[in-house]
Amino acid sequence: MAIGTSRTYLKLRLAPSALLGLHLLIRSLSRDPSPLADLFIYNGVALFAAIAAFFAPSFNDRLARISLSGAIFIWAFGSTITTWNDFYTPTIWSNFSDFCYIAFYPLILFGLIRALTAHRSFHATELLEVVIITFGFSTLFAYLFLKSAMTHFIGDSTTVFLSIVYPVGDVVLLSIALIIFLIQRRALRSFLVLVGITIFTLADFYFLFKSVTTGYSFAQLTDDGWLLGLIVIAEALWHHGGEEELNERLVSSLTTLAMICSGVILTLSALRHTYLPTVVLIPAIVTIALAVVRLAVALAEARSSAKNLELSRIDELTGLPNRRRFMKELDELPQNSGTLLLLDLDGFKKVNDTLGHEAGDELLRQVSLRFSRVIPSGSLLARLGGDEFGAVVPGSAHLGQEVALALSSTVSYPFVVAGHEVDVGVSIGRVINDGGGDLMARADSAMYEAKRAGGGMALWQP
Repeated sequence: MAIGTSRTYLKLRLAPSALLGLHLLIRSLSRDPSPLADLFIYNGVALFAAIAAFFAPSFNDRLARISLSGAIFIWAFGSTITTWNDFYTPTIWSNFSDFCYIAFYPLILFGLIRALTAHRSFHATELLEVVIITFGFSTLFAYLFLKSAMTHFIGDSTTVFLSIVYPVGDVVLLSIALIIFLIQRRALRSFLVLVGITIFTLADFYFLFKSVTTGYSFAQLTDDGWLLGLIVIAEALWHHGGEEELNERLVSSLTTLAMICSGVILTLSALRHTYLPTVVLIPAIVTIALAVVRLAVALAEARSSAKNLELSRIDELTGLPNRRRFMKELDELPQNSGTLLLLDLDGFKKVNDTLGHEAGDELLRQVSLRFSRVIPSGSLLARLGGDEFGAVVPGSAHLGQEVALALSSTVSYPFVVAGHEVDVGVSIGRVINDGGGDLMARADSAMYEAKRAGGGMALWQP
């Protein structure tokens, strides 16, 4: 079964290359366009490349496989529409193919960053940063080159913008692929991605060059450069990537640069109204809007992270700090004078056994409340687990003794739990910080000494 599955995947992996070879063979025998070669076989290459990317080995990031295969598929869909319109009538709305080609860029950019990095978790800010970089740099290149491009292209500003957004997207993709390739110490996957993006970019630029000079002719041999680039990108997913993660500082810097560029371009365009058509400003506006959304998401994640961190240090039952927080504070005590107190309730098990665990929980909440009322400011009281509590009291040994006596006195009168009066005591182990030995072990020893004596307080003695 495993061998059969492996063979099936191998066929899927090799299918795009086989179809590309068939298309090149037909093109070498006849230069005349035909529906079989240029509609079905040509676009079939891209379709099988998308399938090969989707079924790449399971060590890949799932979002990377979905995004990259989706990018190649949507490009194949746009190419199919364009080719159909060259052969048949009625034609399909051509703007839909433009939409597919444009959607290819953010999808493949996101997929490449996921595929070329070692991230194992997904955050909303990650997707937003990718989109911001894409729109921001597209705006920058459009601002720099659209004015001169408008003198070569025939059509309205929207047509010119759609014509130049493709090489702009290619430049962004090529830049990201090159940066990651250098970061990942020339990993095979990064190298293949860089090669694939480079081939795809060269095909796009050749198409642009022909369009603005002698004119582009449908079904040229160089059109297969797009397919070869997509095949190499899909093949990259069948190889392991680099072990290093993408430098988050780099992504943050690119995002910041994209936002700055968009803001500057919007300002310059406001001062020079006739320089750029309005459609070019749309990516800049989208970039700024997404930057605001990214900031809001980042703040929400920061608040959530801080809240989760706080909750991880709080005992859910009593609301006191938990053992984790207590041990962290205790680690800092040897640097200062102070006293460590360990408290264990006497008679708590009997309440649990006779009145039930809910009554036991209520008793722990009441005990915690009484303890909290006498603990001095600057000291730490925590529930360590079960009916055991701990207190760190900075300052003199005398203060530590007074706090221990105050804590003991809080349980000297009964508690009302589940309609019953219950009496519990507390055994306290006290150890003065002398800078030597395990404070917890010594306090625990003193606490059990107090418990063996029938309750009360015991001071650890060397």
